[in-house]
Amino acid sequence: MSIVIEQPVEARLVAAAPRMPSIPATLHYDRRDPFAVRMTFPAPATLEGVEVCWTFSRELLAAGMKEAEGHGDVRVRPYGYDRTVLEFHAPEGTAVVHVRSSEIRRFLEATSELVPVGLEHLQLDLDHGLAELMRDA
Repeated sequence: MSIVIEQPVEARLVAAAPRMPSIPATLHYDRRDPFAVRMTFPAPATLEGVEVCWTFSRELLAAGMKEAEGHGDVRVRPYGYDRTVLEFHAPEGTAVVHVRSSEIRRFLEATSELVPVGLEHLQLDLDHGLAELMRDA
């Protein structure tokens, strides 16, 4: 069984222009980091011209589909019938994207099949993590 899920999604960048351009993005989930999801934007879709990856909690993504969630760098909220808004806040500015809620639901269902919600702690190798920390000390 795979330990990583990657799902391409179509994100629509909210900008000052009336038309929202579509940009490719990828949602990632790795069983070795069971509480986190990552959303990656390829270099051509970013202002800096380098790939940008945001990491945030799977719980935030799921909760944000029902009501506005997040107070830090990543915020998620429902928008209309089948859209979810993700806001990414950085010192350089804020990026706001819309993603089809159905795509996010499909991704979350796949992550739950890999690691059921509430059982994430069973995936953690605390002995290995502690050994890594001690090695670096």
